[in-house]
Amino acid sequence: MSEQNILATIDGVNITDADLDAYIANLPKEQQAYAAYPQFREHALKQLLAFHLYAKMAEEEKMDETDEFKAMMERARKDILAQLAINSVLKDITVTDEEMQAFYKENPQHFEKGETVHAKHILVDSEEKAQDIMNKITAGDIYFEDAAKEFSSCPSNAQGGDLGEFGKGQMVPEFDQAVFAAEVGKVVGPVKTQFGYHLIKVEDKKDASVTPFDEVKEQIRANLLQQKQNQAYTEKYKELHDKYMK
Repeated sequence: MSEQNILATIDGVNITDADLDAYIANLPKEQQAYAAYPQFREHALKQLLAFHLYAKMAEEEKMDETDEFKAMMERARKDILAQLAINSVLKDITVTDEEMQAFYKENPQHFEKGETVHAKHILVDSEEKAQDIMNKITAGDIYFEDAAKEFSSCPSNAQGGDLGEFGKGQMVPEFDQAVFAAEVGKVVGPVKTQFGYHLIKVEDKKDASVTPFDEVKEQIRANLLQQKQNQAYTEKYKELHDKYMK
């Protein structure tokens, strides 16, 4: 699509694809995601044309000669100048690999992964029912996952009772204590909680660990960059305050 492709002409002024692209580029990011759709571009073009048409009306009615217009233009001028000045203060701020490595080594608590388990459970409303299911599983009359599908009242029953992977403190205390004490592959219970009686099977356990640097490098970069920019902004503000505030 040529940038010079003329989409419309308003009083001798051509509106091109380049104008439409520039207009879309200034829309909120969530709207820009639809920029490839023809219907969205048509809608955006109508909005762009509306702005030009209303601007033309304002020119004909000499609204650009009013005090209101001049005041708005002055506010816009100052806003633009302020943003340009802020950009000039922040533009050369960077974060080095050495700074990121140092932060990673000095703040291990930020990158620790606690102990986790991957578990399945069966939830029923009585201890007797839970024990009966436990006996059937232990005897080999039914697989745990099939028993979950047949007897469990938890929505996880559709996945054979699978709760996925979770860390300490994410479940109610009684369940939490039992699941982290259980051996991998062994069914334990009944465990009573406020929800009823559970049979629990731990599929896997992962010890506490530290997230590798490469996985958090960009997160560290963004955090340090924000800190540096905030510091530079504050220091420049104080300098300007002392210079201009009398």
